[in-house]
Amino acid sequence: MSVRHVFADDVSELPTSAFSHRSLTWWGVIGFMVIEGTAFALVFATYFFLMSHEQHWAPQPLRPPDPLAGTLFTIILLASEIPNTMIKKAAEKYDLPTVRRLLPWMVGIPLLLFVLRGFEFNSLNVNWYDNAYGSVLWALLVLHTTHIGTDWVDTVVLWRLMETPHGEAPRRFSDVDENSLYWRFVWLSWLPIYLLIYLLPRLFR
Repeated sequence: MSVRHVFADDVSELPTSAFSHRSLTWWGVIGFMVIEGTAFALVFATYFFLMSHEQHWAPQPLRPPDPLAGTLFTIILLASEIPNTMIKKAAEKYDLPTVRRLLPWMVGIPLLLFVLRGFEFNSLNVNWYDNAYGSVLWALLVLHTTHIGTDWVDTVVLWRLMETPHGEAPRRFSDVDENSLYWRFVWLSWLPIYLLIYLLPRLFR
């Protein structure tokens, strides 16, 4: 004879959302970053493998990439952490007006970065099909640009959602917090790429 267990506890007072490791989607974002970080690591390994087989890097007679566009890109990307941190803190306090006021900044900044990235591609002084060196440089920029584009789409959707009555739901603030976390991954992952593209070719001429 089977025994039936009846669930009778009242869970209506339990929270429907949480921040950091208490959120299931937070773990999803962390897993996403681990997967993407592995992709970056593979390209980094390819970069150093190719570099170890060349006497000069960049291979002669190529010139190293011009650093102006990439440096401006880096400055703006690092500065974007200021509004990003403000949004994250506002989300943790359920401060909807501040979140609504600052999210457009995180929509607009990547658009400026896309423009600078276009100049970056043009300043590499090599095409992706010229040689292995050009291929790995373009791969690094394409991969990172994809991450910016992914976050930008997510931020646009989140921005418009927060402007609706749905933005008042506690779980939406968790979404904002996790979106800010991912943007930190975007700019942190760029720093070693900047060194590989612009610094190392000048050190090993």
